[in-house]
Amino acid sequence: MQIDLSGKTAVVTGGNRGIGRSFATALAGCGAQVVVTYYSSDFESFPDGSGISGVALDATNSADVTAFMAKAAETLGGKIDILINNAGGLLARVETATMSDEHFHNVVNVNFSSCFYCTREALKFMPDGGRIINLSSLAAHDGGGGGSRIYAATKGAINSFTRGMAKELAPRQITVNAISPGFIADTPFHNTFTPDNVQEIVAGKTLIGRGGTPDEVAYAALYLVSQMGTYVTGEVMEINGGLYFV
Repeated sequence: MQIDLSGKTAVVTGGNRGIGRSFATALAGCGAQVVVTYYSSDFESFPDGSGISGVALDATNSADVTAFMAKAAETLGGKIDILINNAGGLLARVETATMSDEHFHNVVNVNFSSCFYCTREALKFMPDGGRIINLSSLAAHDGGGGGSRIYAATKGAINSFTRGMAKELAPRQITVNAISPGFIADTPFHNTFTPDNVQEIVAGKTLIGRGGTPDEVAYAALYLVSQMGTYVTGEVMEINGGLYFV
């Protein structure tokens, strides 16, 4: 079955780089019109005619998210069929005993508050039968690497929020799922926070024997938002090459 998203509209937060960029490119490649947000990096434009536009957004600011979603919906013809909550990050590796209140709240806000704000506001413009995908992480299951405990905890919250929202939105036939990547190579996340030798060790522990790619994560998203994924909701889909079994 060919995936056809013609006539569908989508918002991908944090869609400028890494996995988020692959989400946006995959959706647009199947015919969707896409708006991506970016914050911590300069916008890298997409090819002309791709159907993808970018808007700067601090997704941790509730008022900014409210204004953005209204504008995005206007740009997309009055509706948001698909929301991918991809914005987030580790920020820094900090051990709990030396962690400041500021760092704690920043990690919670960028990973979980942003997901809540964007979901709440997108629902005002999402028709029945819409699709929501939240980005989780293998860290939600294993507690994460050194200095990432709060990051891991926010991803656990994402999983719980995903399942709760799946229940809440079921009467509207809106599916809500999470994608939980393991080690995905060639991403800003690992290029910034994971030394090359550690990346090699982790990749070697997967059953596949390598790190994943952002596109391989995006392919899972296509299944969930397409006509093939209509009976899947409340699920946390693990994309980790056999590194971890739930």
